[in-house]
Amino acid sequence: MARKEKTGSRESPAQVQASSPKTTAPRTVSNIKEPSEREKKKQNFIVRTVWTLVMIVFFVAILGAGHIWVIALVGLIQILTFKEVINLSSEPAREKRLPWGRKLNWYFLATTIYFLEGENLIYYFKNVVLVDSLLLPLAIHHRFLSYCLYIIGFVYFVYSLEKGHYKFQFTQFCITHMTLFLVVIQAHFIVNNIFAGLFWFMVPAALVICNDIFAYLCGITFGRTPLIAISPKKTVEGFVGAWICTIVFGVILSHVLIQYSYIICPMEDLGQSVFNHPQCTPDPVFLAQIYRVPPFLQTIINKETIELAPIHIHVMFLATFASLIAPFGGFFASGLKRTFQVKDFGDTIPGHGGITDRMDCQFLMGFFSYLYYESFVSNHHLSVTSILQLAITSLSTEEQIQLVVALEKYLHSRGVADSRILESLAT
Repeated sequence: MARKEKTGSRESPAQVQASSPKTTAPRTVSNIKEPSEREKKKQNFIVRTVWTLVMIVFFVAILGAGHIWVIALVGLIQILTFKEVINLSSEPAREKRLPWGRKLNWYFLATTIYFLEGENLIYYFKNVVLVDSLLLPLAIHHRFLSYCLYIIGFVYFVYSLEKGHYKFQFTQFCITHMTLFLVVIQAHFIVNNIFAGLFWFMVPAALVICNDIFAYLCGITFGRTPLIAISPKKTVEGFVGAWICTIVFGVILSHVLIQYSYIICPMEDLGQSVFNHPQCTPDPVFLAQIYRVPPFLQTIINKETIELAPIHIHVMFLATFASLIAPFGGFFASGLKRTFQVKDFGDTIPGHGGITDRMDCQFLMGFFSYLYYESFVSNHHLSVTSILQLAITSLSTEEQIQLVVALEKYLHSRGVADSRILESLAT
């Protein structure tokens, strides 16, 4: 009976909960809210804009510092681009198993840069006439020595092949050489553009940047038709609109730049800068000429002739390539990133990704600009540097002395040189 009373007096769960002291479990309340998608885009836009301005200021400072610093910038860009592309296919586990694989990639890069730029470093050096007996053989046999260096790397690569790693090693070898061809070799011709004058470096680079900006603006404004599957956000309307805007921008930019001798004059001294640079006779391509207007346009502009510098016409062709062909360098890079399932090539530039993400179109544009300049603009005049280079590499010491004596006799006959110089050379 007592047990029943005890059982009957059992409290309900609600009563037990009401009578028992309240015990609150510790809870951590986070006041940090995850940023919304709109806020992320806003932050990314701010970072991207700030670093764009930083890059513009840095680029202008490099241009003012002189040609040698612009060449150094191109060299740094090609090295960083090479590193980012090589890292796409890297496999740390296998690279530890094959410790010389990564070093071999850099060896091929150094060999290629030496082959392409070695002669320029020798013959455009300010005191090239003082090349001593140790450096002279390197100058004369530069290409043969470069080939020997490459063959050493090639033989070592074949020797280092290990069973079970063939696919990885040959993949690295192919990507390395693809990058050398598409990046380093094309960057070499960009350096040649700098020697021809900063105009042929600045304008092509600016056209690519302008086209990229206007393609984005025109695309988000009235873009409707997809352009290419590998890059779904690109539209035909943005593609065509950017082409027109880039041509207008190129003509305006070239009209401004041809006013400055520092921009249009060829490079003569590695030490020259915006504060210290030689004057030159402007190339006829930068001087205004009179052109006859086609009959169907005469009624529209009410003019029979027009005064125009030929460079503006050339820039229109450069702008067309920058708008219609150079973007395929970016499409190629997009396909490469999708192959290795990465968003960007790196995070070198905050808000922009890697160097390759910004320079993928510039290499194609730089190579085309060099070929266009050599084919349609350059007068192929001999320079003191080219003649001196030819005399050093092709003439013996006795023939070089004969050349100096003959040149001195010619200058003496014109009353330019002192006869005492001629007598000292004769002895």
